[in-house]
Amino acid sequence: MPLFQTPRDPFRLFQQWFDRARRSSGLKDPNAMCVSTVDPHGRPDARMVLLKAYDPKGFVFYTNLTSAKGRQIERNPRLSLTFHWDKLGLQVRVRGSAKKVTEAEADAYFRTRPRLSQIGAWASQQSRPLKSRTELLARAAQVAHRYLGRDIPRPPHWTGLRVAPLEIEFWQSRPFRMHDRFLYRRKGRSWGVTRLFP
Repeated sequence: MPLFQTPRDPFRLFQQWFDRARRSSGLKDPNAMCVSTVDPHGRPDARMVLLKAYDPKGFVFYTNLTSAKGRQIERNPRLSLTFHWDKLGLQVRVRGSAKKVTEAEADAYFRTRPRLSQIGAWASQQSRPLKSRTELLARAAQVAHRYLGRDIPRPPHWTGLRVAPLEIEFWQSRPFRMHDRFLYRRKGRSWGVTRLFP
């Protein structure tokens, strides 16, 4: 794999790597990323979600705000994202703060979701105790009946979060653990870049 260039804008490099990941036939969810937050006791918490959009303003994913991660982010919006494309030997780490997307953005994205996923957004009390799968299916059936023959609106507790990065680190695998690492740090409206020991 050739050495990668380090453009001034880390989003250009992210786009190149993300495009490679999407073109790779061996990756089921190239947009999968680990979102790491901190709980009220200061303990780290992590889970996989799907990246739904990105631009120089940040990286966007959607979630139930009453979920564990939603409550943790509301309490402490500082978090990190990790992309790991093992088959390509590439990893990207992002550190920043999350803010809600606009209502219009959230509504527009919700309309693109499959109807059953829209139903699930209403039916699931994400992260809460569930007595049985039967309870979940019953709740989904109730939502489906409620909106039979009409559009399903976005739940008020379901929206997108945009992570505005302060740091973006790119890691590329090299033989014998002589990897390449570059760290971008935001400096006002521009970015500084530093090569790191692997």
